Amino acid sequence: MELNDPVVMHWIDYDLLSRLGVAAIIGLLLGLDRELRGHAAGMRTHGLICFSAAAMTVSVLGLYNTLDAERADPLRVYEAAGAFIGIIGAGLIVFSKGQVHNLTTAAHLWLAAVIGIACGAGQWPLVAVAFVVGVVMLTLLRVVEPKGRDRRLGEEDKRRDD
Repeated sequence: MELNDPVVMHWIDYDLLSRLGVAAIIGLLLGLDRELRGHAAGMRTHGLICFSAAAMTVSVLGLYNTLDAERADPLRVYEAAGAFIGIIGAGLIVFSKGQVHNLTTAAHLWLAAVIGIACGAGQWPLVAVAFVVGVVMLTLLRVVEPKGRDRRLGEEDKRRDD
C-alpha cells in the first residue's frame, strides 16, 4: 500500500492554528445560547462539531493538494458532514405531546458544521457573515418572537374549526 508522506510536526503554522482555533472558538460561542437555555446540544457539542468539521476540511484539502489527486473530490467533505449532522439532528429532534423540540438546536448544529468547514477552508468572509447571522437569528430574533405562543402542531387548525 502506498501512503502519502507524513506531515512533520514543525509544519504546524499560524494558518493551520487560526483555521482550527477560530472554528473551536466560534463553535463554543454558537453553543453558548443553547447552553444558557439548557438545551441538549450546548457549548461542548457545538464546539466539537465546528472544530471537527474544520479539522476534516483541513485534512481533506491537505490530502488533495499533497497527493495531486486529479480525480479526488474534496466536496465529499460536505456530504460526510451533512450525513453525520443529519444523524445527530434526528437524534435531537423529539416529538412529544403535539410539540416538536430541539429543531432549532439541530439546525444550529448544521450551521456549526458549515462554519467549521469554512474555517478549515480558510474562507474568512463566509465565516464572519455566517457567525453574525447565526447569532442574530438565534439570540436577537428571540426578542421579536411572540411570547406565550402555543407551538403545538395542529393547534391552529383546531382553533379555526371551532
